[in-house]
Amino acid sequence: MNNQDIAKKVIEALGGRENVNSVAHCATRLRVMVKDEGKINKEVIENLDKVQGAFFNSGQYQIIFGTGTVNKMYDEVVALGLPTSSKEDMKAEAAKQGNWFQRAIRTFGDVFVPIIPVIVATGLFMGVRGLMNALGMTLPEDVTIYSQILTDTAFIILPGLVVWSTFRVFGGNPAVGIVLGMMLVSDSLPNAWAVASGGEVTAMQFFGFIPVVGLQGSVLPAFIIGVVGAKFEKAVRKVVPDVLDLLVTPFVTLLVMSILGLFVIGPVFHVVENYILIGTKAILNLPFGLGGFLIGGVHQLIVVSGVHHIFNLLEVQLLAADHANPFNAIITAAMTAQGAATVAVGVKTKNPKLKTLAFPAALSAFLGITEPAIFGVNLRFRKPFFLSLIAGAIGGGLASILGLAGTGNGITVIPGTMLYIGNGQLLQYLLMVAVSFVLGFALTYMFGYEDEKEVASEVATERLVQEETTGNIPVAPQNETIQTPIVGDVVALENVNDPVFSSGAMGQGIAVKPSQGVVYAPADAEVSIAFATGHAYGLKTANGAEILIHVGIDTVTMNGEGFEQKVAQGDKVKAGDVLGTFDSNKIAAAGLDDTTMVIVTNTADYASVTPVASGSVVKGDAIIEVKA
Repeated sequence: MNNQDIAKKVIEALGGRENVNSVAHCATRLRVMVKDEGKINKEVIENLDKVQGAFFNSGQYQIIFGTGTVNKMYDEVVALGLPTSSKEDMKAEAAKQGNWFQRAIRTFGDVFVPIIPVIVATGLFMGVRGLMNALGMTLPEDVTIYSQILTDTAFIILPGLVVWSTFRVFGGNPAVGIVLGMMLVSDSLPNAWAVASGGEVTAMQFFGFIPVVGLQGSVLPAFIIGVVGAKFEKAVRKVVPDVLDLLVTPFVTLLVMSILGLFVIGPVFHVVENYILIGTKAILNLPFGLGGFLIGGVHQLIVVSGVHHIFNLLEVQLLAADHANPFNAIITAAMTAQGAATVAVGVKTKNPKLKTLAFPAALSAFLGITEPAIFGVNLRFRKPFFLSLIAGAIGGGLASILGLAGTGNGITVIPGTMLYIGNGQLLQYLLMVAVSFVLGFALTYMFGYEDEKEVASEVATERLVQEETTGNIPVAPQNETIQTPIVGDVVALENVNDPVFSSGAMGQGIAVKPSQGVVYAPADAEVSIAFATGHAYGLKTANGAEILIHVGIDTVTMNGEGFEQKVAQGDKVKAGDVLGTFDSNKIAAAGLDDTTMVIVTNTADYASVTPVASGSVVKGDAIIEVKA
């Protein structure tokens, strides 16, 4: 299907245009705000071409298409009439969703994500300077000073960045926010780091008894000041006449909030921040790598929950305090294991569509975005996801034992290598990544994934065991002739444009290109499966043959449109009875192929399953002979 066809299917599966409030997109996902989640046909969406996975989170139905493709799909759905909104509008709507904890964590993410790029850049500058020092390069004094400007500025003004971003998120004037934040680190105040070092610099005594220092490196106090300041500014604006707003509102906001920030909020929440930092370091420094084991094991679960942005706050705090971030390596281990599990699925599966989905999703994980791997592959099959958590835990424990700590945050796995070049930990980092990858791949390959054919074989074995233990043993398969369930022209199974059928993975059989839209019973049988969508039927004949009749290719995506089912599971039918009808014109209009497959799914029970028809077939003609 081309992009326009996929877009049409997406809209239909979302419950139609009337069920969509708005649509936007990010780097990898189409983000849809829907009126009624219950109207979404999630199975159809997840099985569409180019869809790498889909999930409902934060009030949005998010469809993963991957980098580049998502932009094209967004253009197509908008062209077909879906209403648009900015990501900010969607965040405002999504902010109403979830419990208070989820909303609070999303707010942390909204505040700190815009700051991450400058922290990443600073970490890379540190890596370059560390590499030069490791190589024994002596830098001129002016170049050394310049390197300090590159590596120190972001942390010196960090409170200003945090207050600015918090004002932006909570609806205040960002310009007022950044000025307020810079007041907290003014050169006129004693530098917090200098005071903490115990040297000659001491805190100022305001009014003779209030000790005040700058808030250099403080994150939580700046965040609280930003929240209170933005709300206070909006409250002032409501009571100040419009004609005086430009003069009075910023003046009152800066005056009141600078006093509260320096004398009340700053000192109080600086103590709270220190306790959080102490607790975080205590977990990270647990003996035998237990801290890394714990965090590496749960990190991707936290990603699934959507509250992983809490790590942004903790990472920024660690970087501000020590210029070192142990979380980065632990998170890298978890993400590497997730990507490795996806690679294992891609290597082991014989399903071409799954292969084309798995490898790009794994690459995305190794570049720092694991959602396509999680929701597109690993969670779909469950075992790969949970085995990758085990591998991530072991990798995270190794990261802690090795004492790995990046010089920044926001980049992991392959790009994250840059954070370890200059601090002398590159080899240890690569070892940790290799261990996490090998474990994630090996566990999944050996224990976490089996193709559908192998699963079907296990199910059949379990069924036979159950039949023997209950005494309900079916009659042994007998020789039988299967009649055509479809009037039309015969097509050899290997020529069907669907590898699941043409490869014989489902069993041997034949296909028919219909000339009439009626499905007949191919033998006296019991209906074992009657799909609600009307596109497929499973029957078990009186002589033991298990037959699948599948009308069209990928017609499950039509969600029953154009199909009418005449039987139900458990019904007994005679050869020639009508099972259902279908409209080939509607199948063609949907851009699909109506070629119908007739498969003997228990082929292994027979000595031979032989197609015996060619050319055109009509009702009652033999198409398959089975011999026991």
